[in-house]
Amino acid sequence: MSKPFHFRHFSMMHHRSTMKVGTDAVLLGAWTEMEKAGHILDAGTGSGILALMAAQRNSLATIHAIDVDAESVREAAVNFARSPWSDRLSVRHADLRSYKPEHKLSYDLILSNPPFFENHIKTSDARRNLARHTDSLSFADLLGACSRLLSSKGRTSMVLPWEVGKQIIQIAPSFDLWPSRILIIIPVKGREPNRMNLDLTKLPGTSLCESNFVIRNASMQFTHEYLELLKDFYLGFGD
Repeated sequence: MSKPFHFRHFSMMHHRSTMKVGTDAVLLGAWTEMEKAGHILDAGTGSGILALMAAQRNSLATIHAIDVDAESVREAAVNFARSPWSDRLSVRHADLRSYKPEHKLSYDLILSNPPFFENHIKTSDARRNLARHTDSLSFADLLGACSRLLSSKGRTSMVLPWEVGKQIIQIAPSFDLWPSRILIIIPVKGREPNRMNLDLTKLPGTSLCESNFVIRNASMQFTHEYLELLKDFYLGFGD
């Protein structure tokens, strides 16, 4: 029988959704500045991890989540209902490209762990392919939807492979989005970056803040910065 994944302030199931709980999403959820956002969208929520982290970090925000995979939506709905923040969380079965929030709402923040594989060999799991490959959501689709759904001062924050992130930075201004924060993620000290957390804003001329982040040291132990960033989420961190 599947067991829940326990965080410090909530627990969740992630076995039925296309995207499981993983380092990429948890780092994004802990790193993104979201405390001042009134309305947040988790685009491609999977089991709901980013939405739940947002609810923990921002005690006032209304958080909407969407996903194209119906089974993921059902699992996220259960996780939301069982969380301490069920009154501020909701999830819909929807495609980001055509998604229209009720009452013509604009979002202050859009979180996303988007599909990023282009021209890669696919698995036999059609649902997982949908979540991980850009066939269903191209980079242009992603940026266009974010630009359409964000408020005039809104931001979108996403986790991407390092090389893909550099591509997104180049094309984002075409969608009226400009980089404001970049976290270059290095899996092990001395190795090349493999991920990028990227914050894009609707406000042109915003100064860019860029920094490096190492997950493990040369001895394969978690770095102090990793433990510190995630101490409010992972059990055993910061105790």
